[in-house]
Amino acid sequence: MESFLPFFPLNLVAYPTENLNLHIFEQRYQQLINECIDEQKSFGIPAFINNKLPGYGTEMKIINVSKRYDDGRMDIKTKGLRAFRVLTFQNPVPNKLYSGGKVTFVEETESPEGVISELLLQLDRLYTILQTQVDFDSSQYPFSYQVAHKVGLSQEEEYQVLTIDSETERQRFLLRHLNKVIPVMADMEKTKERIKLNGHFKNLDPLNF
Repeated sequence: MESFLPFFPLNLVAYPTENLNLHIFEQRYQQLINECIDEQKSFGIPAFINNKLPGYGTEMKIINVSKRYDDGRMDIKTKGLRAFRVLTFQNPVPNKLYSGGKVTFVEETESPEGVISELLLQLDRLYTILQTQVDFDSSQYPFSYQVAHKVGLSQEEEYQVLTIDSETERQRFLLRHLNKVIPVMADMEKTKERIKLNGHFKNLDPLNF
């Protein structure tokens, strides 16, 4: 089914279920956001990558306006709803300052019961190597969108995740990525330890020939 959405293109990939804070300062987007608030409607963030719109984005709902400035600027909180594919693009929409277009929403092809266990293990390994803590809820569906921004994907790879209509396939994509990068990162950590030891007195066992 086709729908029309006002567009707020950004040089980022927004995901369904993601919470995104935005500072609205351009007049065209002030108009867009004010209309969405007044008419209680959503808007779309199509990903803008390498100076073009490759065709996918996420429908966003305005949760609240955190702050309004005297000059019309706003700080808003939004939440991702559904992924979409752009069918048509108008810039600007007739009688408006902002762009928009027809979209079709991406239908999930399946709903897995849980998270691939190896993916959880690799995430634990990653954050142990990085010595950082990342909060996620493996019982929350879809899981892939919770961590896709937190595993070191390039922007192009983040966009690729958005185009996949299967949660299982998105998880497998993330797992393949982690399987590639974690060994490299582990080797880098070993190298760092060897560099730290360089120049220190070492207590080495003699070799027996």
